Amino acid sequence: MNRLAVFASGNGSNFQAIIDAWETGRLEAEICLLVCDRPEAKAIERAKKHGIPVFAFHPKAYSSKEAFESDVLAHLQEAKADWIILAGYMRLIGGTLLSAYGGRIVNIHPSLLPSFPGKDAMGQALQAGVKITGVTVHYVDEGMDTGPIIAQQAVAITEGETLETLQKKIHEVEHSLYVHTIGKLLQTGARV
Repeated sequence: MNRLAVFASGNGSNFQAIIDAWETGRLEAEICLLVCDRPEAKAIERAKKHGIPVFAFHPKAYSSKEAFESDVLAHLQEAKADWIILAGYMRLIGGTLLSAYGGRIVNIHPSLLPSFPGKDAMGQALQAGVKITGVTVHYVDEGMDTGPIIAQQAVAITEGETLETLQKKIHEVEHSLYVHTIGKLLQTGARV
């Protein structure tokens, strides 16, 4: 069975969707570790509630990105993680983790990439006045939201849409698309 390490920085709603799918048997995998760069994040509470081990750290406590990624890598190896699943992890993955897990790091992003990469993708879509945005699941490379696309699903932006209503629609799509896509990847063993 594939072992997943989930990386999150905040609330962890996508992490919770993955937990729910795992616990109900819809995702044939084991969540072996939560990695969190914000020790006060709600995602940690979610992990503890479900008995998932946590490695939480303050990046600024390390001398460099390479130093904290080396520590993260040691925890991943100890947990015997096969895949890294980013679920609202707000840091670019660096060379240390890409070297060890290249082709086995997956991210979800709240836009139809390559449109609106980076932070505040939903706000960017609203400001641009587009009629359609969506959700993208992609492999992670050294760039910001530039890795090969695995799956996408469109979300319509209706007249009078607010950031709050769009976030709700995007999160609903994220929670189902991410779990479904991760499940397919694990079944096929797909890698870049």
